Amino acid sequence: MDVEVLARVQFAVTIMFHYIYPPLSIGLGLLMVFYEGIYLWTKDELYLRMTKFWTKIFALTFAIGVATGIVMEFEFGTNWSTYSRYVGDVFGSALAAEGIFAFFLESGFLALLLFGWNRIGPKLHYFATVMVCFGAHFSAVWIVVANSWMQTPAGFEIEGEGIHARAIITDFWAMVFNPSSMDRLIHVILGCWLAGAFLVISISAYYLLKKRDQAFALTSLKVALPFALITCGLQLISGDRSGRVVADHQPLKLAALEGKFKTEKSAPLTLFGIVNTKEKRVDYALEVPWLLSFLSYHDFNAEVKGLEAFPEKDWPKTAAVFQIYRLMLAMWGLMVFFSAAGYYLYRKGTLEKSRLILIGLVTSVLFPQLANQAGWVSAEMGRYPWVVYDLLRISDGLSKKVTASQVLGSLIMFSVVYLFLFLVFLYMLDKKIRHGPEQQKMDIPYHNQEKAIKELT
Repeated sequence: MDVEVLARVQFAVTIMFHYIYPPLSIGLGLLMVFYEGIYLWTKDELYLRMTKFWTKIFALTFAIGVATGIVMEFEFGTNWSTYSRYVGDVFGSALAAEGIFAFFLESGFLALLLFGWNRIGPKLHYFATVMVCFGAHFSAVWIVVANSWMQTPAGFEIEGEGIHARAIITDFWAMVFNPSSMDRLIHVILGCWLAGAFLVISISAYYLLKKRDQAFALTSLKVALPFALITCGLQLISGDRSGRVVADHQPLKLAALEGKFKTEKSAPLTLFGIVNTKEKRVDYALEVPWLLSFLSYHDFNAEVKGLEAFPEKDWPKTAAVFQIYRLMLAMWGLMVFFSAAGYYLYRKGTLEKSRLILIGLVTSVLFPQLANQAGWVSAEMGRYPWVVYDLLRISDGLSKKVTASQVLGSLIMFSVVYLFLFLVFLYMLDKKIRHGPEQQKMDIPYHNQEKAIKELT
């Protein structure tokens, strides 16, 4: 097999597997801030149990996320050394900022979060929870900034020629606030919130199905369901803004995402269909007239460029991009439906009796994961054949010395290791879910230890 294809597959495997965990950490981190904050405000011990339980799940996702993320750093040097040399000054500065400012902030306060319940005061512990949550979000900032620069590069100039050419930063803040970074960051963060929220919803619904820890489950859902529903609404707004950024700065990607082969005004939006690349059309298309022009430019008569407006050698894999993008949209629709239905039944007081909805809520943990993965894949495949948009082709970013057999060998090795780690993650997660939240028993709440000791003596 071609070394370029193998290198791309290897990076896709590693980054897609890694991306299961950071969104869970980011979303769970924010919910932990909510739950512990409510506990400090109300002194309701149920919220303390909830915070402790979700903290254990958070620690598991954080540990696996760190272990799986390190590999990608080495892949840049082994498989993509030309790319690394070309963008090292830009990409490297963003990754360094992520490690120095975000990762150490998150990991530094993690010990206080996990082991400080009866060792530090409640306000300091809550501060540690907030800092861990902030660190997780701040880490996402720099990763998205680095990736967004590859989509819409800014704040740089090219130094040197040929194989010695490299991008150097001329304006750091222009690089950070490149045309797509903030909109893409918001979209990614909201996706992470949904991943955390639906993990909480899934586990809580499982407890209701099993008729155990029902007070814990209902109280968790009291926060997680409306949070998920509101976040879905925000994601719709964010998606609209991100789409317009793509239309303005990456019209070729827009054409691939929407399966548009011909340039046309008042372009319709294709809800679904089958892309026929050979005939350059979408078969069995269900279209909404004028809607694509309006969503892209807020003008029903606006012209949307088709693939025909660009050299065919620059076309993305349109059939795959088109369907994967619609998978993301379908998952968003399912999240809206189940979060709305679940919250409605919760308000009515009948959620624990609605078995079909509870089963749907248990499986809903998959929806944001599939949406996040599909969103990233469509964004990255939509940039093909560029590794840095309009500057560096994927084929030019490859290492010149690496062989197909070397990449294949490491791909098999990483696939086996990652499968093992995934099975370990599922085993540990299942073990924690089956154990359930700890009962308070004689374990003294950390806000009133002295009072409890006096009462016992």
